Order: sequence, then C-alpha cells, then structure tokens
Amino acid sequence: MAVVATNPIDSSMEQATSAKGEVLVSLQDVGKIYPNGTVAVQNANLEAGEGEFLCFVGPSGCGKSTIFNMIAGLTSPTSGMLSVLQTTPKEARKQNEIAFVFQEHTLLPWARLIDNVTLPLTLRGVPKKQRIEEAERVLELVGLKDCMKVLPRQLSGGMKMRVSIARSLISRPKLLLMDEPFGALDEITRQTLQDELLKIWQQDKKMTVLFITHNVFEAVFLSTRVVVMTPRPGKIAEVIEIPYSFPRNEDFRTMTDFAAYVRQVSNVLKH
Repeated sequence: MAVVATNPIDSSMEQATSAKGEVLVSLQDVGKIYPNGTVAVQNANLEAGEGEFLCFVGPSGCGKSTIFNMIAGLTSPTSGMLSVLQTTPKEARKQNEIAFVFQEHTLLPWARLIDNVTLPLTLRGVPKKQRIEEAERVLELVGLKDCMKVLPRQLSGGMKMRVSIARSLISRPKLLLMDEPFGALDEITRQTLQDELLKIWQQDKKMTVLFITHNVFEAVFLSTRVVVMTPRPGKIAEVIEIPYSFPRNEDFRTMTDFAAYVRQVSNVLKH
C-alpha cells in the first residue's frame, strides 16, 4: 500500500478523525500500459473509504486522469486488481453509482439549464415529475434554482461549472470523480466553488470525492488526504493526511499549519 504520512505539524485546531468507512475504491498493484508502449501507471496501491475527499496531485502526464478513467470503467488496467463498490468499475457505472465532472463543462448549448441537469435521468427514462424534483434539489445546492430556464451561453464560467456539478449529483452517486474542474476559473471564483463543493460534500456523509488538481493549495484546502504522484510512469509517492475538521473556511487558508502542509506536499512533488 502507499505510505500514509504521519502528521508532523502540531496545531490547536480541532482535528478530524482519519478513520475511513467502508472501502469504496481499492487499487492493488494497478498498472496501465497503452498500446503504443507508454507506461502510464505502475504499481498503484490505494484505498478510498466512504465519505472521504481525496485530492490527486502530480506533474502533467503522471497518470492521474488514467487512474480516474480506470476507476470510472472507461478503460481497464493492464495489471493488478481494481474494484469500485465491491464490484467492477463498469458494473458500478452501470448502477449509476459513479459520476464524473470534467474541466470542461460539456453542457448542451441548445438546452435549458434544467434540461442539461436532468439529462442523466432523462436517458434512464425517469418520469418528468421526479426529474424536476431532483433538478430543484441539486440546483438549490449549487445556488442556481432561479436559473432553470436559461441557456448555457447566458451563464458565466463559474455558473457553468455549478451546472456540471449539479448534473453529476442528480443521480445521487456514491463516488464523484472530478478531473481539474476549477482549473480554468479565476482565483476568486475558484475559491468560492471550493467552499461550495465542501458544503455539498458535507451534506452527503457517505459520498466519496476523488479530485484531480495541479494546485497544491487547493488540494490541501479540500481534502482529507492528498495523493501525491511521481512523474511517468505514474506511481503513488505518498499519501498525506490533512487531519483538520470541516467546515473549512478562509481562516484555514491563512493558518501557518496550512502553509506547512502546502510545503510538505510540494516537497514530495520535488523528489
């Protein structure tokens, strides 16, 4: 298994429990070699428990997205064992237990906001009344309940990402995969959405979030644990626990301990 770093930092801030619930994602010596011979991931070992928030950081091309694609069942490992919700990733995806948020919002430009959000339920044949009820629920979570009839072109970049998040939540997934969702946003919008994402995650104590970012500050702020990967072939260099309670706010961002964890993650990235 990947090494879990001990906490070298002493703080008076209330500490959160690091105990994991039921294991939702398990990687055992997982590797991925593409047909052209590229070794994208090598000997990856990791467990993600129910209700955790794990951020993945590492240099470009280190295999972060490849790991997410394998977890989502979009591609298969070439070695090792990978399970999601005690079954195969493809089976978990068929059961609508996995949702994915990409850096691009991937909204249908001709469809109203409510139609974009309810698309997963529409494709499954869920009755209209239930679709609308679920849309109202998730749009309220992301602060867009009053915008149900607008088109994507009428929304800002941050609002479009909120719609993507709402669409991912409408199926009530147990596992939410987020691949650099805030990477293209300005810093103020980014921090606002970080705060909102944590509030949404805390409302569903059993949902597990796996989040890719190149921003070490973002990783430390959001996560219960930070998964640091090496350059290709991608390996898990270290898993660093961030043992502080939620909710987290601007005070946490300005603490000396926050800066110390940022340095710890950055130092692992350099080696």
